[in-house]
This record gives sequence, structure tokens and C-alpha cells, in this order.
Amino acid sequence: MGKVIAIANQKGGVGKTTTAMNLAASLAVLEFKTLVIDADPQANTTSGLGHDPKEIDTSIYECMVDGIDIHTIILKTEIENLELVPSHIDLVGAEVEMINLENREEKMKSVIHLVKDKYDFVIIDCSPSLGLITINALTAANSVIIPVQCEYFALEGLGKLLNTIKIIQTRLNPDLEIEGILLTMYDVRLRLSNQVVEEVRMHFKNLVFDTIIPRNVRLSESPSFGLPVIAFDAEGKGAVAYLNLAHEIAVKNGKEKVN
Repeated sequence: MGKVIAIANQKGGVGKTTTAMNLAASLAVLEFKTLVIDADPQANTTSGLGHDPKEIDTSIYECMVDGIDIHTIILKTEIENLELVPSHIDLVGAEVEMINLENREEKMKSVIHLVKDKYDFVIIDCSPSLGLITINALTAANSVIIPVQCEYFALEGLGKLLNTIKIIQTRLNPDLEIEGILLTMYDVRLRLSNQVVEEVRMHFKNLVFDTIIPRNVRLSESPSFGLPVIAFDAEGKGAVAYLNLAHEIAVKNGKEKVN
């Protein structure tokens, strides 16, 4: 049975999409069958993995709202072992359309349940909000990765997210765990970056991943070519960091490959 991991933080610009697509690609390169679900109306994971959102007719939106079979919309990517459930702008309307539905918080869980046994990992890219779609993702997930950028106000809003996670654990998904807090956009030259790393590790201790994602030009450039960084610059710092993160997660979940 696949491990379902949501990538969530209501704060924008912390590296959720970068993490979702590159972690998923790195897990696939490590020979884990991986599905990435784009649950953000901006559809950046969809375009970053080589598919034009404007050409997407059916997405996770139709699966949740209209009951479309998820098997019919899964797309291949350039990376072997990596498949994609796309998004498009219509997902913005899903929250309104779902508001009167029964069990509305569990629509995504029902959809993912149909396919998760086919994969080792299912990665969900959440939107930068704590709305109904993100709540659906956290209800569907076994765990959540929280990206935190190594910048001023890094911990701003983190308490609100952790409180939301606690509410979901109490009311909707008692098995939800925090997979880890991921430090992103780290610049070794900046004293501020090092201070943030210290502060986050002091507050959250073992919840913080050992791997830190550096600020890296190649990470920023690769989505414009419709590729994860490991297919764009496999030896660069960004690709190596996400491979290290994938290995750390695999080991933590007892799924490391033995060669």
C-alpha cells in the first residue's frame, strides 16, 4: 500500500510545488513507483512535469466533484516510475461546489483510495491556503511535509498550520503524522539562513529533516522546461538535495532499496 504524503503550508513561496515535483521525481529515480497529485489550482506541478494545464480536460477537480474515475486521467511524465494526476484552474471552484456535499472533507481520500495500492508513494501538492482542498489532502494523507523557507518570518503562520493539523487529527484523520519539516531556500552565505536553521531545529528538534534544500538557480529554471531538476541538471546541488531527501524518507518508512 502506498504512503500518501501531502506537501502543505498556507504560506506562499516556501517551495511546496518545487518540493512536490522534485521529491516525487527523486523517489521515482530511486525506483519507487510514484504518483504526484497536483491539488493546486495554479497547476504549476502539472506544467513543471511537462503538461500544459490549458490542454487538460479532466483533472483531480472532476474526480472530486463529478466522480470521474482517476484511472482515466493519470498522465505519464518524462521520468520512469513517475505519473501525474493533473490540475487546472477549475479547481478554484471545487470548494464552492463541494460545500453542500456529504463527507466533503473526504472526497480526495475516496479518489486516492482507488489507486494508492499501485504506488510506493503518492505525493500531493497542496495550494497555499487552509481551505477545503487542503483539508481534503490532509484527510487523505498518511503524513505531511511542511516546507519552511530559510528567511525572515520563516515561522510565521506555522502555528496556524500545526493547529489545523491537530484539528484534522482529532476530527477527520487520527492517523495523520508530520513526516517532517523541510528547510528550503537555504543560502549558506547568509547569516539569517543559518539563524533560521538553528531556530527551527531548536523548536522542532527531530521533526526537522536532516536534508536542507539550497537556494539554487537550476531548481528555479527547470519547471520552465517542463522537467524536474533531476532531469535538467542531475549533478547540481538542487537535484542532489532532493535525492538525499527522497532517500531519507525511504529509509524513515522502511522502503529503502537494497542493491
